[in-house]
Amino acid sequence: MSYIILFPLILMNIIIFLFNSSIAANSMYNVQSYGAKSDGKSDSSKAFISAWTAACASNSAATIYVPKGSYLLSNAYFYGQTCKSNAITINIEGTLIAPSDYNVIGKSGNWIKFERVNGVSIVGGTLDGQGTGLWTCKNSGKGCPKGATTLAFYNSNDIAISGLTSQDSQMFHILLDGCHNAKLQGVKISAPGNSPNTDGIHLQSSSDVTILNSQIGTGDDCISIGPGNSNLWFENIACGPGHGISIGSLGWEMQEAGVQNVTVKTSSFTGTENGVRVKTWARPSNGFVRNVLFQHVVMNNVENPIIIDQNYCPSNGNCPEQGSGIKVSDITYEDVHGTSATEVAVKFVCSKTNPCNGIKLLDVKLSYKDHPAEASCVNAGGMASGLQQPTSCLKV
Repeated sequence: MSYIILFPLILMNIIIFLFNSSIAANSMYNVQSYGAKSDGKSDSSKAFISAWTAACASNSAATIYVPKGSYLLSNAYFYGQTCKSNAITINIEGTLIAPSDYNVIGKSGNWIKFERVNGVSIVGGTLDGQGTGLWTCKNSGKGCPKGATTLAFYNSNDIAISGLTSQDSQMFHILLDGCHNAKLQGVKISAPGNSPNTDGIHLQSSSDVTILNSQIGTGDDCISIGPGNSNLWFENIACGPGHGISIGSLGWEMQEAGVQNVTVKTSSFTGTENGVRVKTWARPSNGFVRNVLFQHVVMNNVENPIIIDQNYCPSNGNCPEQGSGIKVSDITYEDVHGTSATEVAVKFVCSKTNPCNGIKLLDVKLSYKDHPAEASCVNAGGMASGLQQPTSCLKV
């Protein structure tokens, strides 16, 4: 009889022990406990940094919690060199707001920066860069600061970003530079189509980066891939407005790391300036682009659905006009269909000194005004099959 009485007590003690252990194993740090104000007017930067410092010192997994409300932040930089915890989650239910005066952060390079962190996850929330004033300044031709990237990670590993919204960044919305093993999913990025240099996600010198199920509309590239990136996987990306998904620009430097192993699949482009693009400067360089797959892509009224431009020069002034040293090879376009806003939907302008090779067009069906669109190739070699276009311009 005594065993029957004791069993529920023992079970309850076990449950309490496990519950307390789970709390201890994942400590919670509420930014409001460190002085953050959700009024959108009081600068809460120091409170956020204090919460980070506490979470960073934890010997186990930690969560920084941002309750509902609006939090004004000036520059907020988070460093991980001395962190004991390698699993810090930042759970954002509110909105982080940049200063309305663009000069406050406009010369700093970054608004919110993480450097040398490991195992950081950002879940939910909205980042409002309030970039409108700076865009107006830039479009007027006045002397303006360059602007700040909204969210930047430098030299960091095992990064996860999910359910985050970034709007109206002064410059890039999200930057990964020198990072390894990052996963972004369910991200929503928005800025007007005429907002300058507001790339959605820019990657530099990073590897093993996955971007899934995201909506990106900006005034520049939805995703831009700089030098030194490898093993990238983008799937179910809705891009527009913007300049498309771009590899480059590359080849400005003579000594430059290449780009390889890139997959873009099951994605759509709507009203963009470009669809899938490779762009390199026409000057000597030892860089390369290789092993790239664009698969199951839908174009909706896109100006340049498929383009390789190795004479890239956006200002059309003081252009190098040399042969691009970037070697472009093994690029596959498979099951790309939809509508082009221009008559020539496939444009390959490859280097006169390093022609493209291994270009494959497989089941590419693009139309212009209810007729098959055209293709144009310069210094490009490869093969094509299943094209809607009457002929392939590739040199076989």
